[in-house]
Amino acid sequence: MRIHCKVVAIAVCFGVFLLLYFLGGNAADDPLLKEVGEERHRQQKQKQQQQEEEEDSNSSQFPSELRRDAVAKFARKQSAGVGVRPEEPLRGRKEGRAMNRGVNAKSKPRSNVARSVVKRPRAQEEVMHLAVVACGNRLDETLTMVKSALLFSLKKIKFHIFAEDPLAPQFEERLNRWPRSVSAKFQYSVYPISFSVGNADEWKKLFKPCAAQRLFLPVILKDVDSLLYVDTDVLFLRPMDDIWSLLKSFNQTQLAAMAPEHEVPKIGWYSRFARHPFYGVTGVNSGVMLMNLTRIRSALFKNSLIPTGLSWEDLLHPLYQKYKNHITWGDQDLLNIIFHYNPECLLIFPCQWNYRPDHCMYGSNCKGAEEEGVSILHGNRGVYHDDKQPAFKVVYDAIRDFPFEDNMFQSLFYPIQTKFLDTVNTLCGRIPQVFLKQIEKTMRSAFQEKVVRHVRPLK
Repeated sequence: MRIHCKVVAIAVCFGVFLLLYFLGGNAADDPLLKEVGEERHRQQKQKQQQQEEEEDSNSSQFPSELRRDAVAKFARKQSAGVGVRPEEPLRGRKEGRAMNRGVNAKSKPRSNVARSVVKRPRAQEEVMHLAVVACGNRLDETLTMVKSALLFSLKKIKFHIFAEDPLAPQFEERLNRWPRSVSAKFQYSVYPISFSVGNADEWKKLFKPCAAQRLFLPVILKDVDSLLYVDTDVLFLRPMDDIWSLLKSFNQTQLAAMAPEHEVPKIGWYSRFARHPFYGVTGVNSGVMLMNLTRIRSALFKNSLIPTGLSWEDLLHPLYQKYKNHITWGDQDLLNIIFHYNPECLLIFPCQWNYRPDHCMYGSNCKGAEEEGVSILHGNRGVYHDDKQPAFKVVYDAIRDFPFEDNMFQSLFYPIQTKFLDTVNTLCGRIPQVFLKQIEKTMRSAFQEKVVRHVRPLK
């Protein structure tokens, strides 16, 4: 029994000794292993930092393809166990560097290596230029024309308003009262009536008051490249942008565009009564005139005065002196004379861009208006203000009275359509589609652009 107890005691002591031996050995080995592991990790971090610094120093010299190769090579090394622990997921290069260096990635200072940044200049918005000359009692008529241009046009418009001194402050006061949503679409300048050559009073009284001012627009508006001139009794029934785009149709010699004075030579005024040269077979009407002012200023015009060409400014006064006893329609006659001798300079656009009572009071003779509708309505002969051609007056009154911020279909198109029923027995009112087709098309396009395209389709 004693021997058995001694054996048990010896075994217990031996087991305790072995347990103490292994525990002590592990405790002694652990700091050493930990130190060795940390040293290896530091070496790996140093190698990684060294590689990254070399990469930074050469990054501005590498083409983009070589730089991508270097990054891919470094990523392959990382996946093989170089620079990261096997259990650590791969990070982006910038994030990994910042965290390995113990720096927050967001607070990491930016590299001094310059980066080429290409800034695309914003395309300058094209502005259309429209000029009008107003004297006497033409204030309301001119503002209605301006209003019609703004209702339908897409691009911004710069209005150049030439007005007698009493009218200038009235234009400014009325235009400044228009809603901000409308005033954001246009700019305007008001100019005094002036003539650069000849007798100013004589020019001013030529035909209608101040009408000859249009002849001097290339001379006065020296900073304007292209321009649309219209009479005060003109109304736009479609965007001005459309006629403005005709400037791109000019060939190398053309510098202006107008519509014929008449479509039928047998009943045209120039073909029957003119005592001076005029353009083509029926002459041209200057109530709507598209001009490339830059070309006009630089051109030399053939004429009947001297064998050589004359500039626009040098031509006007001698031409007037020669023909002043033979012209009836003033400045329009002078333009007809100029383009009679220089027909290659003029582009003729269709009659629907300058639709007048002459196109319907002798029977419908503007086929373009019958097919497409009137684009620009020209109410000469005072038809906006009397009852001779009520079809014209209906359109004028509707645009004049339309509140800017109302619905155009309800407050503009429907009133025109309804009131046209009272004009169907008149010479021009018997073809209402001529007056209504284009304005309806224009408003439908505006509705689709502003409303329909912004509504998400139902799923």
